[in-house]
Amino acid sequence: MSTLIHAVEVAGIIAFASSGFIEARRKKMDLVGVFTVAFITAFGGGTLRDLLLDRRPLFWVEHQEYPLMIFVLALITTPFLRHLRHVVTEKMILYADALGLGLFSVVGASLAQEAQMPIFVCVMMGVITGIFGGVLRDMICNEIPMVFRRGQLYATCSFAGCWAYLVLNLLGASESVAVFSGILLTSAMRLLAVRFDWKLPG
Repeated sequence: MSTLIHAVEVAGIIAFASSGFIEARRKKMDLVGVFTVAFITAFGGGTLRDLLLDRRPLFWVEHQEYPLMIFVLALITTPFLRHLRHVVTEKMILYADALGLGLFSVVGASLAQEAQMPIFVCVMMGVITGIFGGVLRDMICNEIPMVFRRGQLYATCSFAGCWAYLVLNLLGASESVAVFSGILLTSAMRLLAVRFDWKLPG
């Protein structure tokens, strides 16, 4: 894994964990609940990706600092969010989730490409990495997962961002340009979909 992709993975973990913290506190969970929801949100998509790609050890097992980081953040943010629960809104979750979606989608596509998977498989691994943690978060919090609602574009944004990253990579663009283009397209497309109510045809 390149240094850039590793940095993007860490940023994705923090972004998705943040959406988990917010949702857990919104549901008035205690410290154990906050940590559990954040952990599953941050690592659910990457774990499924690693299992499908037969990557061992799992990425959060290989990097034990990842779950430790979630644990420390849970300890720090739980009392902080308790005092600020009146400003913890659905919009904050959407922003954190959109950023995490972009970051993890690109990481998933990159790791699949590194494993020399066919390009469409790389895209699907990016989508799985990007959306599955949020699916598990919503299920644990007794919500219909965002990706399954008849709502604004979600998985489609990840799909488009993964293609942007992979195509730019194949065309010889620098890694940083391809990575940030994929992240930006995914996250911006998701936020615009929410803002302008973009949906797939029924």
